[in-house]
Amino acid sequence: MEVLGGRWKLAVLNLLLEHGTLRFGELRRALPSVTQRMLTRQLREMEADDLVVRTVYGEVPPRVEYSLTATGTSLRDVAAQLDRWGRWYLDTHGAPARAGNESAGEGKEGGSGGAGKEGEEGEESRKSREKVRAPAVARRGPEPEPES
Repeated sequence: MEVLGGRWKLAVLNLLLEHGTLRFGELRRALPSVTQRMLTRQLREMEADDLVVRTVYGEVPPRVEYSLTATGTSLRDVAAQLDRWGRWYLDTHGAPARAGNESAGEGKEGGSGGAGKEGEEGEESRKSREKVRAPAVARRGPEPEPES
């Protein structure tokens, strides 16, 4: 569990499983809540654990791409099962109610984001689930890799 235990590792894994190879900036845009520092840390840990390979191209501006190793790709079934469980959980329980958990629909505004009346899903909960299901990745021009 420690290998996938970082807050953003499963999200990165799912993006790379879905899109193959992505640049750092594409990952950042697909995960707007993650800071540059945290994403860099998570990617470095995944690289050290042989889940991700970082490819640096000798171009100006520098181009750095991330893709899954065979070990990372072997987690496809695990990630799919976790995704199914997460969807089931959201459908049956609504978004988790945790203080400061923006991914659960709780923003800085302090809304609960959970289910309203029994059987009714809150608007923030629905929006949160939509974000988790389909992160957008827009391809853009070259971006420099953050400094180490």
